[in-house]
Amino acid sequence: MASHPFLDASFHIRWSQLTPEHVGPDIKIALSRAEAALAAITAQEPAKLTYESTFLALERATEELTAAWSKVTHLQSVADSPALREAHNAMLPEVSAFYAKIPLNAELWSRLRIVAESAAGRALTGIHRRFCDETVAEFRQAGADLPADQRARAEAIQSELAQLTQKYSENVLDATNAWQLVVEDESRLAGLPAHAVAAARRSAEGKGLAGWRFTLPMPSQEPFMTYLTDGSLRQQMWAAAVAVGAQAPHDNTALIARILALRAEKAQLLGKRHFADLVIERRMAKSGGRALEFVEDMQRRAAAAFGRETRELEESKARQTGGAVGRLTPWETAYWSEKLRQSRYAFDEEVLRPYFPMDRVIAGMFELATRVFGLRITERTGVEVWHPEVKFYDMRDARGRAVGSFYADWYPRESKRGGAWMNYLITGGPGADGARAPHLGLICGNLTPPAAGRPALLKHREVETIFHEFGHLLHHLLGEVEIKSLNGTNVAWDFVELPSQIMENWCWERESLDLFARHHETGAPIPEDIFQKMTAAKNFRSASVTMRQVALAKMDLVLHIRTAEFAGVVDIEPVARALVADCLVPTEPPTPTVVKRFTHIFSDPVGYAAGYYSYKWAEVLDADAFTRFRREGVFSAKVGAEFVAAVLSRGNSADPMELYREFMGREPDLGALLARAGLTTA
Repeated sequence: MASHPFLDASFHIRWSQLTPEHVGPDIKIALSRAEAALAAITAQEPAKLTYESTFLALERATEELTAAWSKVTHLQSVADSPALREAHNAMLPEVSAFYAKIPLNAELWSRLRIVAESAAGRALTGIHRRFCDETVAEFRQAGADLPADQRARAEAIQSELAQLTQKYSENVLDATNAWQLVVEDESRLAGLPAHAVAAARRSAEGKGLAGWRFTLPMPSQEPFMTYLTDGSLRQQMWAAAVAVGAQAPHDNTALIARILALRAEKAQLLGKRHFADLVIERRMAKSGGRALEFVEDMQRRAAAAFGRETRELEESKARQTGGAVGRLTPWETAYWSEKLRQSRYAFDEEVLRPYFPMDRVIAGMFELATRVFGLRITERTGVEVWHPEVKFYDMRDARGRAVGSFYADWYPRESKRGGAWMNYLITGGPGADGARAPHLGLICGNLTPPAAGRPALLKHREVETIFHEFGHLLHHLLGEVEIKSLNGTNVAWDFVELPSQIMENWCWERESLDLFARHHETGAPIPEDIFQKMTAAKNFRSASVTMRQVALAKMDLVLHIRTAEFAGVVDIEPVARALVADCLVPTEPPTPTVVKRFTHIFSDPVGYAAGYYSYKWAEVLDADAFTRFRREGVFSAKVGAEFVAAVLSRGNSADPMELYREFMGREPDLGALLARAGLTTA
């Protein structure tokens, strides 16, 4: 496979050989083979069809293409370059069209229906029953029952959406990378933590510049907006951040309108009132209306506390400045929030950084995985990676079985997209022959990098991010689902965040913190007085945090439920803001929404579109589920084993509510989340 590196199925990927010139030829071969595999299914005589020759053959038909294309898209996420982007975008229409037309292939659909409706099909049990039902539902949801002309239109819509959402994502990345702020007068950096000053100096030196260079990725932006005394510099940073995706040549305005229109058209083709109903139909919430009710219920529960927090912040600033009580500017909210936190709790989050060196955090998380889930995780050197900062690990279970391996890539680069994420490259798991193949996954982030002479020292929120993505990774690597497309994170989107968000709970427990929260110089644990202040401050402005999530989820849902009302609107921003104005911290001038840089819902044909509510929905699940660990022991191997058995190993092998009930013995209770957030009486 040396001449076709993207098609090499070896477990250890030769990243250095995955160069842009191979993308086109390799993906074309994979497409051709996948087409041939589908043709072989449709060439069968109806009387000779079997479950194995249709459903299972369909499962195998796209494996090579999916694996090859995932390498292309992953590299574009972590090592973007003009040549790679060109190669990716040249093949994107063909790949998107191929996947879009699978459920719209009339001959294929007719054969699947014959088998599904046959006596043998109806007799399927277990995972094969689930796979048959899920496949039929997926085909119907994509338009398999549509007349030929409407199927063709659905196929075209999906292909166009793939290209538009890719361009949206590129605009956000390019606009983010296009901006920098260079400060040459060190006195203007007053208030900024030493680590942020040092990072800005290194960033400037890396570009051959004098002074201190600041950029829009969060490790640079967040401390700048939170601690810098100079308000005029914060205003510059804020203005640049809200302009991402909103100005030429990286303006997403027209793309948003077209994406929303195409999604609405697709929903109408498929007989749904709107796109939200289409995508949520097979999720836990079941409908757009139910999801919106959930979000608006959270809004009502947080509203009173949100109003109090807003007034408290305005009054706090007035007290500290001697000015009148009034609206803050949007570039002041993080700054004065931190001042209020420090005055109320005598607690500065920066005092925690020395206790969160990256290497100890990772080692402690792995030790936690050993105690709770019976796993053994070891780093392996000598494995080829896509960047020198990337590490490679092997994971074994309590029986010593190799369950899988993974890459970890934690620091920002200009060639790497923002945010944090988990993905998978190879799905192994049990085979029909009883053998088990290892899984291969990856976790990425954009966390505070190491400084000269000292390790990467993280914010507590960054520690939570690592645990969050590790939870997604466990969901993939511990999968014991024979049907690969039902493994791991291939579950309903409002269930997928349970394994990730439950892991964040261990970042707040004294017992688990002592595993990894150790001073990078002395090895001492977090002093008890600091721990008490940290936990006391945990729910500081929690209603505002809740409202931010509500605003994003509500905007997403309403844009996809009431799309027809926005047709012909030149700029969606004023509309989007009006929808969620009562969820936003009131400022002067008003803060724009993130609609033009909201990659979660606009950088994929579906992605989190009409699904951002899933984060809050899953918070209800994770807060409730963690009560078992609280009750039976945060290191309880028994509860951990039951969580693996009921959730982490099961993927989409059963309805998610059934899996949840299996672990908890009942359906989820909202009370645990409200109590955790301090909103019980709000």
